[in-house]
Amino acid sequence: MGPILLAFALAVLAWMLVVGDLVRRHRPAWHWYLVGYPVTACRVVFTWRKVAMLNDLAVTRRPPRGLLGDLVVKGDPVRPIAPRASFPRATRLGLTVTVRLHAGQTPATYMKAADALVHAWRVHAVRVTSPERGMVLLAAMATDPLKRPGLATAPAELLSALIGALETGGAWVMNLRLVPHWLIAGATRSGKSTLLARLITQLAPQRVALVGIDCKGGMELGLFAGRLSALATCRREAVAVLSALVVDMQERMNACRTAGVRSIWELPDKLRPVPIVVLVDEIAELHLSDGTRESKAEAEQCSTLLLRIAQLGAALGLHLVVAGQRVGSDLGSGVTALRAQLGGRICHRVNDPGTAEMTLGDLNKDAVAVAQAITPEERGVAVCTGPDGGWSRARSHLTPTDEAVATARKYSAMTPELPAVVRALVTLEGENK
Repeated sequence: MGPILLAFALAVLAWMLVVGDLVRRHRPAWHWYLVGYPVTACRVVFTWRKVAMLNDLAVTRRPPRGLLGDLVVKGDPVRPIAPRASFPRATRLGLTVTVRLHAGQTPATYMKAADALVHAWRVHAVRVTSPERGMVLLAAMATDPLKRPGLATAPAELLSALIGALETGGAWVMNLRLVPHWLIAGATRSGKSTLLARLITQLAPQRVALVGIDCKGGMELGLFAGRLSALATCRREAVAVLSALVVDMQERMNACRTAGVRSIWELPDKLRPVPIVVLVDEIAELHLSDGTRESKAEAEQCSTLLLRIAQLGAALGLHLVVAGQRVGSDLGSGVTALRAQLGGRICHRVNDPGTAEMTLGDLNKDAVAVAQAITPEERGVAVCTGPDGGWSRARSHLTPTDEAVATARKYSAMTPELPAVVRALVTLEGENK
């Protein structure tokens, strides 16, 4: 009887292991709720006090100085008290713990302890936020949600593009009506070009004019020329295009002033000009100079024109999406001034810390550290900002080049005409001849 029971027990165990592995691979959420969450929750409960004490999260109600006879003794107080933490609450692929801060504590202390919590709880990552004063929310993710992100969905809106999925599981949306201008940084093969292709495919079916500035001879944006109202492939053409857009911007100002409104969105539909999205690939090419007077003048013109569009364009329907492998103050003061006007930030893997700092440093130092931790294997992963001023890791949906080109051709008939920009390019071409 004994051998039969043992064989039966082994068969049941093997069956459970096989089924468990299938559930973990094909239904990760089910596996997490049934197996992962109970184990991790117990680990959180039983390790919380020790982790809090080792990472200076526990404090004592007694002062650090005491009177011993006629002597004042200073030292670390005994019996520190760990902050009060809620029972772990399960989420789809992780858990959350709400912690009440001791008097004098700040969320920064918990951010420094995030790595210790990761190792103690054996999870992928722990994000620290403060939903209200005196409280912090510790969000632990069992696995990397961006490793195989699902296809997120979002309602279709004018000037809104569904880019990919956020680490929280929500949709990653670039809404140019909410955040009018964006800065995108990323090294070669980090996913920057894929993101631009995704953005173009999302904007192509909309009544939006797309203007490309690609000073690498149009190698990137030239693929979508059928849906672009204009394409500048060198800096001289970029100056002509941007100058024409500034003139158009002045005309839009006059139209708004005549109608007594403060933006084109308050104009009647028949009078409202088409929104324009200017896509700049490799911003460094517009600012670098070879030292000649002509080159310096062109660089200064580009810097000034871009800054004017960024400062005044939001209410007038002109939007900037500026991308580059490297963004640094060494490109000139104009880049720093432009960066201040680009409220939306996206940082992929970068080759130098300065670019990550330039992209995200003025918004959140923790976001800089997370962006620098992106590995070469995580193509498409980036740290992005949101309309609420916060930040999150995200991954853009993979859009193959042939699919993006086909989409651009499909909607080429919807390409709005920008006569002033076209005239500027034709005039420049005539001068070159």
